[in-house]
Amino acid sequence: MFFHYTADKFIHYTAAIFSILFTTFATLFSQTLHQNEITMFDSLTYQKRRKALREKMSNGIILILGNNEAPANYPDNTYKFRQDSSFVYFFGHSHPGYAGIIDIDNDKDYFFGNDVDMDDIIWMGPQPSVKELAAQVGVEKSYPFDMLKEFVGKAIAQRRKIHFLPPYRYDNMMLLEDLTGIRASMTKKHASLELIKAVVSLRSVKEECEIAEIDKACNVGYEMHTAAMRLCKPGVSEQYIAGVLDGIASSYGRMVSFATILTQNGQTLHNHDHSHILQEGRLMLTDAGAELMNYYCSDHTRTIPVGGKFTSRQRDIYGIVLACHDKALELARPGVTYKSVHLEVCKVLTEGLKGLGLMKGNTDEAVAAGAHALFLPHGLGHMMGLDVHDMEDLGQCYVGYDEEVQPSTQFGLASLRMGRKLQKGFVITDEPGCYFIPALIDKWKAEKLHTDFLNFDEIEKYKDFGGIRLEDDILITENGSRFLGEKRIPITFDEVEAIMNE
Repeated sequence: MFFHYTADKFIHYTAAIFSILFTTFATLFSQTLHQNEITMFDSLTYQKRRKALREKMSNGIILILGNNEAPANYPDNTYKFRQDSSFVYFFGHSHPGYAGIIDIDNDKDYFFGNDVDMDDIIWMGPQPSVKELAAQVGVEKSYPFDMLKEFVGKAIAQRRKIHFLPPYRYDNMMLLEDLTGIRASMTKKHASLELIKAVVSLRSVKEECEIAEIDKACNVGYEMHTAAMRLCKPGVSEQYIAGVLDGIASSYGRMVSFATILTQNGQTLHNHDHSHILQEGRLMLTDAGAELMNYYCSDHTRTIPVGGKFTSRQRDIYGIVLACHDKALELARPGVTYKSVHLEVCKVLTEGLKGLGLMKGNTDEAVAAGAHALFLPHGLGHMMGLDVHDMEDLGQCYVGYDEEVQPSTQFGLASLRMGRKLQKGFVITDEPGCYFIPALIDKWKAEKLHTDFLNFDEIEKYKDFGGIRLEDDILITENGSRFLGEKRIPITFDEVEAIMNE
């Protein structure tokens, strides 16, 4: 049973839920029909991207592998297909079983795949030919997939460089072994650093067409999170609300951009357990986003009071996190490092906790020592785009850092995914939090860590609190930053309580 209510109350809430869903789906119905038809940009976009990539590379050929379908529990029952993001970026198509080659030396592109046969047509209907698919992204030369090995083998025989990105699927590791002779277990180590850096430099700065799609994804995120706010009632199952959000994402796009986090145990940072029934007086943390048909993502987090009213203690902590969130938006602009923004946000957190008697001492010294990480053991944010953690498969040290800003080994700061200098066109998340993790509190107290800055006697009183995180997606503009999406998800005390009590 999802509800701990009488039959009358069950009917009441069921009716309310259907009303919410009808309103949600009606809001973007016409937009969604149009949006779902458009899964690619024009061919010139992909031609320009491949040209730009060639110009950043020295010599050789670039091999971009698409993904294949993956069986869930037997061959014909597959997981929902998800194309490789770099393949989508350079070759556009979301079909399984394709590969592309960009010839740096000869200024040519090639598309590899197999045409469908009659069995495919019977089960899936008519499909475009490989030649037609190639033409849609401005590639003149297309070949059957089996010819990929011959093409790569010829390049190897000519002692040309074979550039490929780090594979993350085992079938592509095995394919690379077949194509290059490199053992599958060693393919990641032989990935081209030159190619990684070139792809990161291109994908990091979002084009106007990409920004428009991320705005659309954030619009879906708005629908997801406002639905969660309206459904958040004592006695409702976490799983029910999480399922509704997943359904909204699927109805407007491809799927959720990551496994939905929805829990009243927000002190667990990535809590995918939805097994609990919401209780009056607890906080429900929802970290969820949508992925459009062309894979562009959203990623938002809100933390709201079960029952629709913040307690005074919840207001205290929530107000601190909201101030941290707004500080990041204020400071984020081209030319500043996101590591410096993160540290300034940590100072806002420390000052706020000092005001509640949970921390003490000099704020700058406390942050430098990492004492605040007891409450914020993660970073301020990450890149976002075709992946919710954009390009993480290429290596976080190349995506979020550079020669100027290197990752830290300090607890908390070591989890900062994005530290490098910001540029116009970057899309990043702004997601501070404050968590009371009993096991971590006990550990630090037993080890007498940072006792100059932490009041453990007062902190003990909050071990039943849970956690709060607030997150929005922001675009770095010419002079600052802006939220992505047409509507901002309710975030102030008044906004949250108003929508929860409609």
